[in-house]
Amino acid sequence: MITNDEGIVHLKHTILEEVARLAWDDNLTPEAKDALVYKIIPGPIAKYRCCIYKEREIVRQRIRLAEGLCPTAVPEYQSDNVIQVIRPACEECPISSYTVTDNCRLCVGKPCQSSCNFGAISIGHHRSHIDPQKCKECGKCAEACPYSAIAHLERPCKKACPTGAITYDENGICMIDESKCVQCGHCVHACPFGAISAKSFLVDIIKEIKAGKEVIAMCAPATEGQFGADISMASIRNALMELGFQDMVEVGLGGDMTAAYESEEWAEALKEGRKMTTSCCPAFINLLRKRFPKQFEENKSEIVSPMCAVSRYLKATHPGCVTVFIGPCMAKKAESRDESIPDNADYVMTYGEFRALLRSRDVELKPAEESYQEATLFGKGFAASGGVANAVMECMKERGVDTSEIKLRKCAGPKECIQAITLLQYGKLPEDFVEGMFCPGGCVGGPSRHKAAQEITKARDTLLSQAEPRKVLENLKQYPMDSFSMLRDGRKA
Repeated sequence: MITNDEGIVHLKHTILEEVARLAWDDNLTPEAKDALVYKIIPGPIAKYRCCIYKEREIVRQRIRLAEGLCPTAVPEYQSDNVIQVIRPACEECPISSYTVTDNCRLCVGKPCQSSCNFGAISIGHHRSHIDPQKCKECGKCAEACPYSAIAHLERPCKKACPTGAITYDENGICMIDESKCVQCGHCVHACPFGAISAKSFLVDIIKEIKAGKEVIAMCAPATEGQFGADISMASIRNALMELGFQDMVEVGLGGDMTAAYESEEWAEALKEGRKMTTSCCPAFINLLRKRFPKQFEENKSEIVSPMCAVSRYLKATHPGCVTVFIGPCMAKKAESRDESIPDNADYVMTYGEFRALLRSRDVELKPAEESYQEATLFGKGFAASGGVANAVMECMKERGVDTSEIKLRKCAGPKECIQAITLLQYGKLPEDFVEGMFCPGGCVGGPSRHKAAQEITKARDTLLSQAEPRKVLENLKQYPMDSFSMLRDGRKA
């Protein structure tokens, strides 16, 4: 039985590819989708779970996610959250967080039972038992056991969630608290049963292309290196145009734009003695909004993310176009749906979804002879931890600002981000500016990266070594920066 991450990813990507093929053929009918279920799970032998009937229900719910819907049409489970729980897949984890192992010696004094204030522990013939309905997960029994026979089995999804957004219902099914969820997607690949996944907008993108609209792709700076050292941005651009996109722009250009305008903010804040945070990571921004609302209002940069900057640039120069961001980030899907940020990307694709889209049209990524570059190395550097701060500092230097005394705090990963903002909240932060990236290593370590971060970095270094060196402010003179707003709310500065 396949239960490892490789098997889950293969199943998910196969469903995405097949749903995309149906969308290209205008054949997303109930009959076609039902036939797809049986094509993927023909039976009679189960491949992933206990039986083919559970497997088929999981596939049905994944098909709905591939269409951008919630896994089930049941009203009580409808949600705008990008991250969703596939309930029939979430039934293999133990309900109780504490369980008694074979190390139990049935002590005469029964210290575990004596320590429990909730009557959750009974004594069996071979070992003690914990009633999950009564257990409050206080951990006193584990502390009291002299043989360390009581194990704390923290579920992988809950362990991966940095904001405490994951709880469980009375049946042990995972629930996501949307008031706490920052849509980072860290729980998605942590689940060994693939019970947590994200909505996909592949079907909508295909419909836009088939409708003849000017659909333009925007590739994240983290894209370089994802598919090897021989696949450049030009390679990806060629493949996208073969798929039916009108063009592709690298979002590193948006990194240049964001850095140029944030540098002005930072210089002003420095004069005022005010501390600031960056604004490009949507999971970090969601953390501020939900857990640190005062810092969200007072310390966050008002400049848009690179994704939004490029989308606004394209919408200003190509009225009526549809913009599609491609990257390793699930939280970008939520950002694109944020109505408080007008003219942002219309749709977001992860690299897994991009690859499924390629396969659905039998398009391959191939080395390109021509070169393509719109961003500086500083804009491209937004993909890695420290890259945003480096780009902003570069722009300040290009304007003649003395940066020698500026103190930076570069945070990569939830723990570092939460620690920095907590210090900021209580007025204890020694640094002037905080770069917040919610994924370890930055965007290159995003939950939907194509390869291991080390492989990506190695290939990325090779590709970036071939890029032409440019100054950020000089590079931006080629673009009509006065034709669109760089502020989050869309106001002209």
